[in-house]
Amino acid sequence: MGYQETYQTWLSDPYFDEATKEELRAIADDPKEIEERFYMDLEFGTAGLRGIIGAGTNRMNIYVVRKATQGLANYIKKQGMQDRGVAIAFDSRHMNTEFADCAALCLAANGIKAYVFESLRPTPELSFAVRYLHCIAGINITASHNPADYNGYKVYWEDGAQITPPHDTGIMAEVQAVTEWADVLTMEKDDAVVADLYQVIGADIDVPYMEALKSQVLHPEAIKEMAKDLKIVYTPLHGTGNIPARKIMRQLGFEHVYPVPEQRLPDGDFPTCPYPNPESEDAFVLGLELAKKIDADLVLATDPDADRLGVRVKDAEGNYHDLTGNMSGCLLADYEIGQRKAVKGLPDDGALISTIVSSNMAGAIARYYGVDFIEVLTGFKYIGQQILQFEESGKGTYLFGFEESYGCLIGTHARDKDAIVAVMALCEAAAYYKSQGKTLWEVMIELYERLGYYKDDIKSIGLAGKEGLEKIQGIMTSLRENPPAEIGGYKVLATRDYKADERVDLATGEKTATGLPSSNVLYYELEDDAWVCVRPSGTEPKIKFYYGIKGTSLDDADQKSAAMGEQIGAIIDEMLK
Repeated sequence: MGYQETYQTWLSDPYFDEATKEELRAIADDPKEIEERFYMDLEFGTAGLRGIIGAGTNRMNIYVVRKATQGLANYIKKQGMQDRGVAIAFDSRHMNTEFADCAALCLAANGIKAYVFESLRPTPELSFAVRYLHCIAGINITASHNPADYNGYKVYWEDGAQITPPHDTGIMAEVQAVTEWADVLTMEKDDAVVADLYQVIGADIDVPYMEALKSQVLHPEAIKEMAKDLKIVYTPLHGTGNIPARKIMRQLGFEHVYPVPEQRLPDGDFPTCPYPNPESEDAFVLGLELAKKIDADLVLATDPDADRLGVRVKDAEGNYHDLTGNMSGCLLADYEIGQRKAVKGLPDDGALISTIVSSNMAGAIARYYGVDFIEVLTGFKYIGQQILQFEESGKGTYLFGFEESYGCLIGTHARDKDAIVAVMALCEAAAYYKSQGKTLWEVMIELYERLGYYKDDIKSIGLAGKEGLEKIQGIMTSLRENPPAEIGGYKVLATRDYKADERVDLATGEKTATGLPSSNVLYYELEDDAWVCVRPSGTEPKIKFYYGIKGTSLDDADQKSAAMGEQIGAIIDEMLK
């Protein structure tokens, strides 16, 4: 069936409500918009769904969400796990409660109990809830840091991590197998409650989640000593972090926490930051204004579902510095592993885990402390997968994990990145170092001096729609067929094609396996510990070029990184011609 026929079906089929049909009638004279909405089904990928809210098969709406949930329910029943239940959370985005309830009621109609949070909660608490309630799966209604017109649907498995093989492909197959809308089940909410198939959760999860976070504190004495002297500005960027982040800071004793008033309350329009991403400078404009007024030590920002943390730190001269996700991840890795060594000692099988697109400084930290370093594919679920393997095999102790996209996890209470525990740890580290007369910026410089001035960056190219998808695929094909011999003045030493599971040493021609699951990712190992990695985004219509260099000073690193960025930009421009 072509997209025009599908469009007409949505207009005529009584299954679709009148509001949906009215929205679709409004685009009757816009064939391009009709094509964009109906040329494909919104892809249920390895992380679930993410797309623009609206009517159509290629949009986020109750019908697409319900269909995906029917596929998930079918998979759960085939696993014989329908008695375990599914936890459901949502953030502050538009259609949050509608999507959460239509998922819950589809599960209920399939005989699977849904545990639904009473109000918005951060992603890591959903991960915690899945484990705490012994659910078979979890659903989180969120589009993370995407613009306001997006929403999404993430699926978690019983270990609390987003779905990985074999469950991801199994669930995707079941979702694709649901081809008839009549096969999608639902029921009335009141009936589901009476049947004990719909249960509201809230404080019964909040309390143990907070206790799990507080159990990770390494230096309570430093917090007690310095909490009254540390000033912290915090913004949840209109998302879920406001209550839990401020609560954990208050419970630990931090007395001077200043929320950004304009961004404190949930708002799916994100009026003060249209791109609510802590990686963005715009997200920090209001926070930095407040910080300068009160002379704050730290400025912290969490994204709408509170799994990512952005950081600004003040130096001894009163200037504020941006800590990228790699910088804050490495700073926390060094603190957590170093202070655990000082306070408790390190296990013989301890491991630091990071992703292939994160800073090479991570490996340097692991080597410095003599712990194992494990690299995984992009996506925190692969870090969660490693934790599960440690538990199942009895070999390996998780010490810390992070990825460059501003996410880390301290402890194993959750299996996704947790910005609430990261807020707690950054504040604890700031208090600890302040008790030694140091700012976090000074500690960051000390880390560079000890291990090398690693600098990492990324160039993202947005290519939306059907044509954009074709261009992204064309870029990846071109790079595979014509691999570069040098990038940014650095000789390419080896290439890794994770889709082909192949690493090629360009000096010897030797080919070996990457050892990681198949993924549409290309990686170039360069001389002088530099690197470049190219991959299509799994959550946005973008292709991303990650890169990193190692300098001898801040200025040297900045110059080398800028030069690398310029050449990568030229490569991209050439490919887009």
